[in-house]
Amino acid sequence: MAIFALGLVETGYRFGGKNPESGLDCSGMVSYVFDQAAGLKLTGSAAEIARKGRPVEASRLRPGDLVFFNTRNQSLSHVGIYIGDNRFVHAPSTNGKVRADRLNQGWFASRFETARSYFD
Repeated sequence: MAIFALGLVETGYRFGGKNPESGLDCSGMVSYVFDQAAGLKLTGSAAEIARKGRPVEASRLRPGDLVFFNTRNQSLSHVGIYIGDNRFVHAPSTNGKVRADRLNQGWFASRFETARSYFD
């Protein structure tokens, strides 16, 4: 999961985007990676995807878990894929490309809300 997500770094951002050829938004990137890497269908907005997972404490995150953020003053409005070492891959509209960021530094650190797992 993490390696597949890392392979999308530098893919263009597009609101509502669901595939790398036309661009990805955050939930589209998660849906695409989970479908391609694990055959798991996760669709909908970041908030809808969050409701389908099992809560995970931030201290117990494993690669492939999803991390959720409050952006635009809206709960569960952004999602990324945890890849280990306090890093996650996501498709932010800022700078217009899929990228990796740190959970414990920068703009997203103060906006982290929760994490979910979709695997046993």
